[in-house]
Amino acid sequence: MEPETETRDTTDIFLWANNTDGIKKELDVEFFLFNKNYTPYSTNFMSDLNAQIKPLFLYDMINFVNLGAGTGLSVRDFELSETEENTLLRTDLENVGRAETLIHLIENERHDIVEFSQEEHEFKRVKGIVARFTHKDDPKKAFYAVKAISQGGVLNGATSWEFRDGKFGAFQADVGLKMPTDNQVLIIDKDIFVFNQSKFERLFNYDYKKQLLADQKVEEILKHFKLSFPDGLDLQSLVRERKKIVNKLQKMEIGEVTQEQALEYADTMQLELMSDDAGAIIIMDGNDLDTFVNLINEDYITSEITGKRFEIKSKKLLGEPDGEPPRG
Repeated sequence: MEPETETRDTTDIFLWANNTDGIKKELDVEFFLFNKNYTPYSTNFMSDLNAQIKPLFLYDMINFVNLGAGTGLSVRDFELSETEENTLLRTDLENVGRAETLIHLIENERHDIVEFSQEEHEFKRVKGIVARFTHKDDPKKAFYAVKAISQGGVLNGATSWEFRDGKFGAFQADVGLKMPTDNQVLIIDKDIFVFNQSKFERLFNYDYKKQLLADQKVEEILKHFKLSFPDGLDLQSLVRERKKIVNKLQKMEIGEVTQEQALEYADTMQLELMSDDAGAIIIMDGNDLDTFVNLINEDYITSEITGKRFEIKSKKLLGEPDGEPPRG
């Protein structure tokens, strides 16, 4: 008899929107910035922003869902669906490791979170902003609205001018920011609701469909090649942390280069890729992975003119030379 698998009840976004609409004016909000390494920083806001905060980060999402309840808005799993009109995509928080880590740090490692400082942390490194909403009756039960920060909407105070009362003058702030007005990402409990797919994917470097194909390519690689990793590392986890490799695997044909050819190719190109006593190619880190993938994709070449070695960044397959029969 098969063991029963435990399923989790996902958030009813329509019930959430209806309930939150009734208490929206009573909610407290605090903000966190996070950088490209997903390090969160606490930050404060002046009281004159109170009139803008909830409309920008909350009210439009509530209105979107409440309106959708009457027009047939459907909620679909992000990994199984494409963005369509009148559709809201949802995924599990645990599927998106960077988002899960960010929320964990905010909720459980607050003592380690420092306040953001332009001098120490530089706003140009900021990737996004999190608005954490709570209610006084249950302050530990929070939900989060997340927006991407576009550096194109950031003004550096040292080089910006302001126009006031008909005159140009020096910009008074350290940094100016045009806050995005669109709905992007909402995190409730263990669910992520995706209002803007492209911004969600950029915020958390999450491209499920591309990663799925990369995972399939990893399985093919493991069938064709013997590889050796240090304890605690494997090919799957290494690939997932190398966006360049994930992208390259999308168009690669696995198996055209054999293990022996890869090692000979590495020796010819004087690359530091070694094998162990059992003949397995040793992958110690991401740099070794880059070298290995480049080898099996034939991305290294020696110039017949100068003898210099090159890594090819992109390849265009030319036709067969005149007089040679086509291969295969």
